[in-house]
Amino acid sequence: MTPRTPITLVTGPLGSGKTTLLRHILRTRPAKIAIVMNEFGEMAIDTKVMEGKNVRIAELGGGCVCCSLLGEFEAAVSEIIEKVAPEMIIVETTGLAEPEALVFNIQEALTQCRLEGVVSVIDADMLVRFPELGHTTRLQIEDADILLLNKIDLVQATQIEPLETKLREINPTAAIVRTERCQIDPELLFGIGREKEVARPQHRHQLDFESFTFSSDKAFSRDCFSRFANGLPASVVRAKGFIRLTDGAQLFNFVAGRWELEPFESDRTELVFIGKKIAAKKERILHALDECVAEK
Repeated sequence: MTPRTPITLVTGPLGSGKTTLLRHILRTRPAKIAIVMNEFGEMAIDTKVMEGKNVRIAELGGGCVCCSLLGEFEAAVSEIIEKVAPEMIIVETTGLAEPEALVFNIQEALTQCRLEGVVSVIDADMLVRFPELGHTTRLQIEDADILLLNKIDLVQATQIEPLETKLREINPTAAIVRTERCQIDPELLFGIGREKEVARPQHRHQLDFESFTFSSDKAFSRDCFSRFANGLPASVVRAKGFIRLTDGAQLFNFVAGRWELEPFESDRTELVFIGKKIAAKKERILHALDECVAEK
C-alpha cells in the first residue's frame, strides 16, 4: 500500500507572516517539500519570493482555494504527487480563505493524502490594534491545530498574555507558540497527525476585498517611496511586491500602516495593493507612485 502524502495547511489573515514562515521552513528543514500557494490578486508576489529555492511550487491565483479553486487545487496536488513525489506538501492559503472547506476537500477528494494539521499565523500587533475579529479570521483561529502568535516583538510584553487568552477563548485546544518573524523549530509544525473528521461546512465566504497591481521598469526614489508608503490610505490593508529603487531592488511588505523593505533581487517593480473599496482610490495611489520615479 502506497503511503499517503502528508499535507499541512498554513493559514492566517492578510500580512500575518505566512510566506515568512514558509521561507523559514525551507531554510531550516532539509526535506523534499512541495508548496501550493494561493494568492489574492492578479500578481503572484509570494510565489516569486519563493522562487530559486529547492522546492516545487504550484500556483493558484485569481480566486480563493477554499471555494472557486477547489478543482484546481485537487489537480495541482495530484500532479505534484505524481511528478515530484514529495515527502510533504505545504499549502499556503490566501489570507481570505476559510480553512475548514479545504480540510473537508482534502478528506473527501484527495485520498492519496493525509492532513497533518492546520497552522494559523496570527499577527499580534494587528490583534492589538484591531481587536474586533472578522468572520474569516475567527474561522482561521477556530480551525487551527497550532496557533503562531507572530510579531510579538511589535507589542508590549504585558499585552501578550491577554492575546493568548483571547485566542484560547476561540480555540481552547490549539497549541499557542509565540514567535518573532515566524522563527520556530519546524519540527513542531509537522507530524501533528490530525484525525478528526470535518463535516461539509456551511460555506459563507465573505470576499469584500479588492486588489489592483502596478508594474514598471523605471527606478524610484527611496525617500519619495517612503513618503508614499507612509501616506497610503487606511483602506489599504495589505501591499506587497518588489520596488526597484535607485540604490537597489527591495521586497516591500505593508500591513495596515506598518511597512518594511528587505533587499531582494528584482529587475522591475511589481506591486499589489489589497483592501476594502480601494478601486476608487486606485488612480490617486498610482499617481502618487508615479511621482516617485527618479529623474535620470
